[in-house]
Amino acid sequence: MTHQQFMAKPENRSRYWARSFAGWHEFPFVQPNAAHEAIARLQGRGWLDLVITQNVDRLHHKGGSGRVLELHGTTHRVVCMDCGHSSCRHEVQQHLADLNPHLAAAVRHASSAAAAAAAAVGGGISNRAAYERALRVGTAADARKVAAGADAEQVPVVRPDGDIELGDAGRHFRTAACAACGGQVLKPDVVFFGDSVPKDRVESALSAVQSSDLLLVVGSSLMVWSAFRLVKAAKAAGAALAIVNVGPTRADDLADVKVEALAARKELQAVANPQSVMVA
Repeated sequence: MTHQQFMAKPENRSRYWARSFAGWHEFPFVQPNAAHEAIARLQGRGWLDLVITQNVDRLHHKGGSGRVLELHGTTHRVVCMDCGHSSCRHEVQQHLADLNPHLAAAVRHASSAAAAAAAAVGGGISNRAAYERALRVGTAADARKVAAGADAEQVPVVRPDGDIELGDAGRHFRTAACAACGGQVLKPDVVFFGDSVPKDRVESALSAVQSSDLLLVVGSSLMVWSAFRLVKAAKAAGAALAIVNVGPTRADDLADVKVEALAARKELQAVANPQSVMVA
């Protein structure tokens, strides 16, 4: 859903929040993987100064990274579009549960299906080659479906921002009001398609990459302009560029080093340099 669609109609917001409500049950409990932990170790050793992430899940924080710039915001906060009040997503989730008790069964079903999919991946994928091919042409959800095998279509697709596909598209779902002003438009504190990254956040990210001498890109295709422009700015300022990713990226022709590998499976190697920056 684009920012414009979200803001245009109450029905659109109900549809978004219904899917987000259903997916959030599992989303906060996802644990960082080996890549998040390796990045945190590199930062702890002083080899990386700052992690700039396009993800909104706060897994870099959970993985132990100290300095993290969330380029596209985070789903863990909710902002009122009327007064700007920011609130904790867990509080909003409880309010939504109180308003929509009929969704409890759907959430329980989604939770058990997601757990089965996670077990299929975490417990050892039988077709690792197919999983990696799926990552090249689609998303992690596509890859999980490949890994799950015959029961793939029974696995609800959880999107990167934590929402989940629902058959009824959220009809009759009641949305929460702002606790501060009573406003009816609450939005996850994330940058939607059609939205813009806040200016101060862009300036902080550009300043960081332009003062670095190494930019390490991990697990990103860089197809989104907000991330790709950071790579271009770093290269223009004279920084070296290293990329660890499955499949092509938008910056392959700019890279000094490209490693074709799953970030979580490849032991991350970087030049020991206290002024390097990572985009993940």
